[in-house]
Amino acid sequence: MPEISVLMGVYNCADTLAEAVGCLLRQSVSDWELLLCDDGSTDGTYAVAQKLALSDPRIHLLKNEKNLGLPKTLNRCAALAKAPYLARMDGDDRCDPSRFEKELAVIRRGQYAVVSCGMTFFDENGVWGQKIYRETPQKSDFAGNSPFCHAGAMIRKDAFDAVGGYSEDENRLRVEDFDLWFRLYQAGFEGYNIPEPLYAMRDDRNAVSRKKFRYRINEFILKRRIAKEFKLGIAAEIGALRPLLLGLCPAFLYRILHRAKAASRR
Repeated sequence: MPEISVLMGVYNCADTLAEAVGCLLRQSVSDWELLLCDDGSTDGTYAVAQKLALSDPRIHLLKNEKNLGLPKTLNRCAALAKAPYLARMDGDDRCDPSRFEKELAVIRRGQYAVVSCGMTFFDENGVWGQKIYRETPQKSDFAGNSPFCHAGAMIRKDAFDAVGGYSEDENRLRVEDFDLWFRLYQAGFEGYNIPEPLYAMRDDRNAVSRKKFRYRINEFILKRRIAKEFKLGIAAEIGALRPLLLGLCPAFLYRILHRAKAASRR
């Protein structure tokens, strides 16, 4: 039985998938399985995934006949997981070879339900920023953005199952990770962040594309619920409006804000 089950839902990432899986193959810990699910890709992602699955018996390939979205895809993978720990990885990112080893060293102690890490941000021109999270997030930290790097996280499967996994509610799309952390803390679980950038997220520093407004509404609804449930105060309830305000920004202003965010992460 593997010690780690890696959950990876992929959609149209034929050009980056081999590199992402290669990061798993280079981990200093080899006792893992990869549950790799193609979520109805329309490019060559599935063909790349097939070659990868044939190259290593630890890689188990699944396919959704149509695009179901990340929450349903990850829940499908988790239902087949054999390991006591679930790790996340996205099909267009990278991670350090020591990531699993360092996360396991913490999560094996049993104190924390989720262990994640800091992350860097990169594009075709290289690394342009990084984010280091608070080591032991408290409920008060939920007043801002997600207190954990989702794709770089490792989760105890018993805790994941105890809260019902990822919500498949349409009102939780694109905030399914933040919602999972909220429900874990609501149930009395806690988490830890390794203060090292062990994960690398592909993110264009010059991006002007934005979330669909419906996803910003989802973020607002969740943040407002968290503020009320955790009694974070009126400032947190007002702060929940931020994703809506960003969604109303004209493109040129959004570009300025995104670049400012990039500069602050250097």
